[in-house]
Amino acid sequence: MAEKYRICITLLSLLVVCVCLMKATVEARLTQIVQRTRFNGPITFLAVGDWGRKGAFNQSAVALKMGEIGAKLGIDFVVSTGDNFYKHGLTGVNDSAFTESFTKIYTARSLQRPWYAILGNHDYHGNTEAQLNPALKRRDRRWNCHRSYIVRAGFLDIFFIDTTPFVTKYFAKVNKFNWKGILPRNRYLSNLIRDFKTSLRTSKATWKIVVGHHPVRSIGARGDTSELLQLLLPILQANKVPIYINGHDHCLEHINNTGVPIEFLTSGGGSRAWSNVSHRERLKNNLKFYYDGQGFISVQLTRRAANIVFYDVYGKPLHTINLKK
Repeated sequence: MAEKYRICITLLSLLVVCVCLMKATVEARLTQIVQRTRFNGPITFLAVGDWGRKGAFNQSAVALKMGEIGAKLGIDFVVSTGDNFYKHGLTGVNDSAFTESFTKIYTARSLQRPWYAILGNHDYHGNTEAQLNPALKRRDRRWNCHRSYIVRAGFLDIFFIDTTPFVTKYFAKVNKFNWKGILPRNRYLSNLIRDFKTSLRTSKATWKIVVGHHPVRSIGARGDTSELLQLLLPILQANKVPIYINGHDHCLEHINNTGVPIEFLTSGGGSRAWSNVSHRERLKNNLKFYYDGQGFISVQLTRRAANIVFYDVYGKPLHTINLKK
């Protein structure tokens, strides 16, 4: 009897282990951050990208208006769409550029909220792991940056996706990019895509927004990202993601998707802009708004509606989007 009892206990233990392993294979491995929100209130945030120039190229002017709009709307947090520190990212966790381009620039009281950042291609020119290091949060408690992760804010899930490793041409520039933690690239992308799909599929949030540095669609100087059209767009469409926010093109832009509705929003006007290059004819039937200048966007969500506003460097509203659930 004792022997049978021992065997039963062993089998039960193995069963528990198997169940745990099965659970581990279906749960996404993306880092998750819980953002506190107001009870029964809207969720409001600003999004800005391509900004870190120690205040130059109107970065300080954009920051000033972000503070004013942030106070008016009572924002919960700020999203950075990447290229956080020009021109070559950070050299390490003690790099003064972090203070000079972030802490000393975004000083408004309304901007003393959590910042959720994604890495851009210029961030990959430097010490990428410095921006991911918790030591930066000790320097400025607002800072949150991971390669790919999820911010869960009440009825909203924001999925931050590391898009730079998707871009094939970057890997031809061996000495320009820091690929520590990325190679072998195919395995990295395969794992990221798997976890991203799982996270989207299992999310119960009313609103799902995806943020990446590179655009899926853009008529700006840099244009579409072919790798994202091939690998990311089908996932967005299959999961009916309504909003994708990016930077990279130094402009403000709104393009909608053909077929499954997706609003592609570019907020890359945090500092240097005015490239005077665009390709309007290519997506003229989908283009809703384009501004080749500096600025940022605000996003305000309730369970049933979204209000998105594009602002220029003077805080003037340029374009508004209203979506319904």
